[in-house]
Amino acid sequence: MRLWRDRICCLCALLLISTVTAWGQDSEAMRPTGVSPGPVRKAKAVTAKDKEDADVSSSPVRKAHTAKSSHTRSRRTRPKPEEEESTPAPTEYTPDGIPKTSAASVIVVDANTGKTLYEKNADQIRAPASTQKLLTALIVAERGFLDQPVTVQQIDTMADPVKLNIKSGDTYQRIDLLRALLVKSPNDVARCLARDYAGSVEAFAEVMNRRARELGAVNSHFVNPNGLPMPGQYSTARDLSLIARVAYANPTIRSIVCLPQLVFRYANGRTRELENTNKLLRRLPYCNGMKTGYTEAAGKCLIASGSRPGREVIVVVLGDSSSRVWRDASTLLSWGLWM
Repeated sequence: MRLWRDRICCLCALLLISTVTAWGQDSEAMRPTGVSPGPVRKAKAVTAKDKEDADVSSSPVRKAHTAKSSHTRSRRTRPKPEEEESTPAPTEYTPDGIPKTSAASVIVVDANTGKTLYEKNADQIRAPASTQKLLTALIVAERGFLDQPVTVQQIDTMADPVKLNIKSGDTYQRIDLLRALLVKSPNDVARCLARDYAGSVEAFAEVMNRRARELGAVNSHFVNPNGLPMPGQYSTARDLSLIARVAYANPTIRSIVCLPQLVFRYANGRTRELENTNKLLRRLPYCNGMKTGYTEAAGKCLIASGSRPGREVIVVVLGDSSSRVWRDASTLLSWGLWM
């Protein structure tokens, strides 16, 4: 009897196992297509680094492309180095504490009293280049009538290489041409103002020489109003300092030479921003003028003025190099103001 009972229990157990297996197979058949069984993993939050890694390493081709694009982008966005003068050696000083310079001729004067504070070869005959435009501007400013019109003639435009490209027949106010002359130093504007004043460049040169002698600049001789090389045209650092002192005292000249930039309006309405050729105006807060000059014969030249409470100084630097002229002038200007 007991034997039959055990057999019946085993049979029931077999029937139960078969039923459960069949139900499991039916349930598997009911899963949605494409969803396979397997262990369930907890979702991981996507971080910025994960996304960056995924973007870079999604495939070998994409990785190479991305690297190339990044390299190209870095080359394109890298700022171009500014064109700067080569860094010179530290400034050297004389036993008296005066800055040493590489310029051929130098003079530092008190703008108010005319007292010479320092000089080096100040009476050496030199080509003045465009620094003599300061005398051209002074003569025009002293005559006045700066609101009067000036009509450009064809002969005025024959003045390479630096030109404002004013056109024959165009009309401008005299003050506008004077501002352009002192800020950007165009040679055609100098010729136009000279011809308008005296009838010709040659006649204006006579006016320049006469005014220079009146100022005591007796070791100078001018042939044109713009400083382009001509036989018989010369000056000295001392003579230019005499001219610069009078120009510095002229309110019109003084109000122009301190401008870092200027907007010039052509006769046809087009405008152009002119940046002052005197870089010290942007580098030294106490610099307030005056005029640059350069030709191969003259080298780098600069007349610079500066002021602080109780003192005003004018520096003339002639025959310097491109890498030294700004530093030479600035150190002399600082020395003159704070000596």
